[in-house]
Amino acid sequence: MPAYSKVTRHGQITLPSSIRKVLGIEEGDLIEIEVMGERAVLMPKKLVDKSQAYFWTKRWQDGEREADEDIKAGRVGAFDSVEELIKDLEQE
Repeated sequence: MPAYSKVTRHGQITLPSSIRKVLGIEEGDLIEIEVMGERAVLMPKKLVDKSQAYFWTKRWQDGEREADEDIKAGRVGAFDSVEELIKDLEQE
């Protein structure tokens, strides 16, 4: 269902609360605006602390997906010591 908002004198708009709720937009969030043809597409964004940015790199996310697949497939093990883990890794 469409929602409407008026543009103010300073070019500001208010996102209706129903839209904010559906999209999980909170006060202070960033909104990316992209023009696509004659439409303005709004995309909510979250800031990530620089010290955590590595987690969102393609390489790290690919590794996370691979680990999830291994866990789902039962390709996991438990070790009583680091030495046991290393020995297991050397056998592969």
